[in-house]
Amino acid sequence: MISFTSFGLLGLLTLSIPVGIVLFLLAFGIDTFFSPFPLMRGLGQVVWSSSNSATLIAIPLFVLLGEILVRSGVARRTYAALEKWVAWMPGGLIHANIATSTMFSATSGSSVATAATVATVAMPQAQELGYNQKLFSGAIAAGGTLGIMIPPSINLIVYGFLTESSIPQLFLAGLVPGLLLAGLFMVTTIILCVIWPSLGGPRRSSTAAEKLAGLADLLPIFGLFAAIVGSIYAGWATPTEAATVGVAIALLIAAHQKALTWEMLSEAMRGSVKTSSMIMLVVIGAYVLNFALTAAGVSRALQDLLGGLGLGPLETLLVIVLIYIVLGFFIETLSLMVATIPIVVPIVVQLGYDKIWFGILMIILVEMALITPPVGLNLYVVQAARKSGSFSDVMLGCIPYALAMLAMVGLLILMPQLALFLPSTL
Repeated sequence: MISFTSFGLLGLLTLSIPVGIVLFLLAFGIDTFFSPFPLMRGLGQVVWSSSNSATLIAIPLFVLLGEILVRSGVARRTYAALEKWVAWMPGGLIHANIATSTMFSATSGSSVATAATVATVAMPQAQELGYNQKLFSGAIAAGGTLGIMIPPSINLIVYGFLTESSIPQLFLAGLVPGLLLAGLFMVTTIILCVIWPSLGGPRRSSTAAEKLAGLADLLPIFGLFAAIVGSIYAGWATPTEAATVGVAIALLIAAHQKALTWEMLSEAMRGSVKTSSMIMLVVIGAYVLNFALTAAGVSRALQDLLGGLGLGPLETLLVIVLIYIVLGFFIETLSLMVATIPIVVPIVVQLGYDKIWFGILMIILVEMALITPPVGLNLYVVQAARKSGSFSDVMLGCIPYALAMLAMVGLLILMPQLALFLPSTL
């Protein structure tokens, strides 16, 4: 049954069938071939219970928030301001790519949206100033992955929903590892550009007055992040209510910058509906597949399989990490999460690990799936923004940053408190 699920998932995805439909088809297959009970008679109840949650309302709201910021030009001004602060380091504008991705991640909740926004703003300058296209493109693709780590994160909301974990705790747990990962990306860039200066580009120095003037363009992002995250941890709002506050503030920012038009709102709403519909289909499909897998005993079978290997908790965890790395080459990020969470998380909890901590570890592993071919979405987003050059350039440029992610995985395993310190303290 495990083989049927694994090969069925890969086979149907290679046929370009939408992920949400694939999850439903797998559930129907398990019901038909492996279950002695007519599981699909409960399909209506499962679909209703999985979608009837106020928590999930936060997803379209955070998607809309990101759409408004992208289309109002906030990202472009943020990039120009951060360039004044970080472009003096070895690597120049490459650090602006990572810093802008980090800040935009604190409001958008989507890795693909973050990568697309920064790529659109940054790529023309890279070509004009003669930066190494491989490393410059790789930094954008890797920086974009921070969108699902630094709160608010759509993927953390989905993880919390599927595992019945506290979303505010997950947001807190992702903050320090997300910032550390951004720091690792910048350190990686510095090391590479010190050893091979040709990989970078011209370094730019700005006066203190210019840096302070640039803060005016960063204040809206800082204020938006403080309003969203601060209202959650002050106990004033749930994540869903905080997302509503965020959308309202984003509209005020767009209006202040004279970018609030009916055309912009229409495009933002259409983009939000498309993205949210895709996410909800995947989440509901995952819930149905989870129901079929649990009823058919797949979770128990996988637990017995891992238990039969005779490994300790740490060795079993490393096997799970390896499985995620391999699956990340073939399965899109959200699909990878929702298809594996119902099976893997109970095993991890049984091994004695904290599921909040494992949620952050899983996020880093699925972040790698965004920059590993052939399915890495951020690779295609950045290549589309380049409009020229080889796709292999983007892939090669991501390799150092993928290694930095592996280093972050090791740090989290060695020091779980990196993720658990803030939730346990606050």
